[in-house]
Amino acid sequence: MIFNYTKMHGLKNDFVIIDAREKNIFLNNKKIKKIADRRRGLGCDQVVVLKKSKKKGVSALIKFYNSDGSKTKACGNAARCVAFLLMKENKTKKTSIETESSLLNANLNNKNLVSVDIGKPFFKWNKIPLKRNVKIGEVNFGIESYLKPFLVNVGNPHIIFFVKDLKKINLRKVGPKIEKNILFPQKINVNFAKILNNNKIELKVWERGAGITKACGTGASATTVAAIKNKLISKRICYIHMEGGKLKIEYKKNGHIVMTGPIKTIKKGVLNNYF
Repeated sequence: MIFNYTKMHGLKNDFVIIDAREKNIFLNNKKIKKIADRRRGLGCDQVVVLKKSKKKGVSALIKFYNSDGSKTKACGNAARCVAFLLMKENKTKKTSIETESSLLNANLNNKNLVSVDIGKPFFKWNKIPLKRNVKIGEVNFGIESYLKPFLVNVGNPHIIFFVKDLKKINLRKVGPKIEKNILFPQKINVNFAKILNNNKIELKVWERGAGITKACGTGASATTVAAIKNKLISKRICYIHMEGGKLKIEYKKNGHIVMTGPIKTIKKGVLNNYF
């Protein structure tokens, strides 16, 4: 069976987006890994599948798969890329897309700058979720930080460590250990952040199921919320600087998070050797 795909990236966080709105697609762990493989496949951080939504006024239902074949309920940069495709297709500057965790509203601000409202964050231990109710500051992760780690779910779970020197963090070593800690039954995305000023943060992320990525939209969102909640910054609009570029994150007074940043189409093609 043949499916059309578009490969895109948001701040070099890249995705293979498969259009399965007109016919069913069966993806298993092996097929996802094959598509995401950077040497033998198309290569990407996540595989994204577009399906028809049953909800009125919603352009599509999207499903996210990490490069290791696992499923995730949210991906901010992928949502922005999909929103761009749908807005171009429908010749509009606004769209709504459905994910397994929420309904997202997106806007096209200019030629390639896309904003998406990812909704409200969750902070309770059973919403992260944790295996049990513990004080996260008392858990020894073996990381020296100047603030206790902060937990937030923005459609997927994140732990954020604020540190003074990001260069001292061996993300490849500590990332997977924290991701797979038994405290996190669904594993967790691991963020290390450095406050640069009142509205600027430098960030490195180990993504659950994908490893080190050049940018992470939900990680940038979770980090902004954590910084505001811990009174490390006072501005509600923050610029998160990552290896792939910067995202503008606004933590609005109504509790919603809006992320804004550029997207880029890499190539389009047909998948016929993977199914």
